[in-house]
Amino acid sequence: MRALTVIPLKSGTAAVVDMPEPEPRADELLVEGIALGVCGTDREIIAGDYGWAPPGEERLILGHESLGRVLEAPDGSGFSTGDLVVGVVRRPDPEPCVACAHGQFDFCRNGRYTERGIKEIHGYGSERWTVETGYAVKLDPSLESVGMLMEPTTIVAKAWDQIEKIGSRAYFDPKCALIAGAGPIGLLAAMLGVQRGLEVHVVDRNRGGPKPQLVHGLGAHYHYTDVEQIAKQVKADVVVEATGAPEVVFDVIEHNAAFGIVCLTGVSPRGRNLTIDIGGLNRDLVLENDVVFGSVNANLDHYALAAEALGNADRDWLEQMVSRRVPLEDFEDALERRDDDVKVVLDL
Repeated sequence: MRALTVIPLKSGTAAVVDMPEPEPRADELLVEGIALGVCGTDREIIAGDYGWAPPGEERLILGHESLGRVLEAPDGSGFSTGDLVVGVVRRPDPEPCVACAHGQFDFCRNGRYTERGIKEIHGYGSERWTVETGYAVKLDPSLESVGMLMEPTTIVAKAWDQIEKIGSRAYFDPKCALIAGAGPIGLLAAMLGVQRGLEVHVVDRNRGGPKPQLVHGLGAHYHYTDVEQIAKQVKADVVVEATGAPEVVFDVIEHNAAFGIVCLTGVSPRGRNLTIDIGGLNRDLVLENDVVFGSVNANLDHYALAAEALGNADRDWLEQMVSRRVPLEDFEDALERRDDDVKVVLDL
């Protein structure tokens, strides 16, 4: 069986190699891999920045943005041969913390969780893979060409879920949302904002290419001007920050509506310093009842929300998000960043 693998923490070791055929246990599905989305996490693991192989093994099979078709399913599992499925990424820690014990492994308190294709469990970047029935999510067959967008959609489904829960602390009737960044996370966050009936503004640095067209295709507004200028102008009730750029993070926190909610989904690099008026920022946050929070990963509830959001989305628009489909053997081409790329997919 061919699989995209890497020796974690060693750059230059990524390779498509033969790996043993997976053998499903009693509670697992055997799945034929269809496609795999490529994201920044994969690039960072391949660069040797982090990653953990399964205990006792040298190589880690990469891939967490999965899509596959069931080959074998246990009787009574609710799955059948031919079903379109994605696999959940995270698993709770073996001696669960309070959050993991309640199914909220995305909020793991002790860091002992594991993750497919990232931390201690092989990923979905292979011709065949197995997944526990409780961590498989069935998709509508009409989503076969775009089902690998499920995992990134879970990230923004969780973000919006948390935004709405925070908003419910008082009367909450948002009208306007600002999305910083028009990568896959930003675009999908905008899609969910539009689905909620909000006026959505997306800010990105690209003047051309597919991103402005994708935003306009949602019925949202695209801006390539200074983030601070747009943030001041729209005074958004809800902000989803998806760049991780420190100056953008500060601008969207500083300039939002009163009782504003800012969700940070982008991860900033360490060592980039800004000079800011922390006293003024604190004053605004307190006096306006603002909330700023970070959000990462997703639990089973968010996979269900993501499946619903994709099911309600325009298929042609989702198709346009997939910039390139690259054969597994040519994975290095998929890792190459191109100006017109939005989401690059490996064909398994």
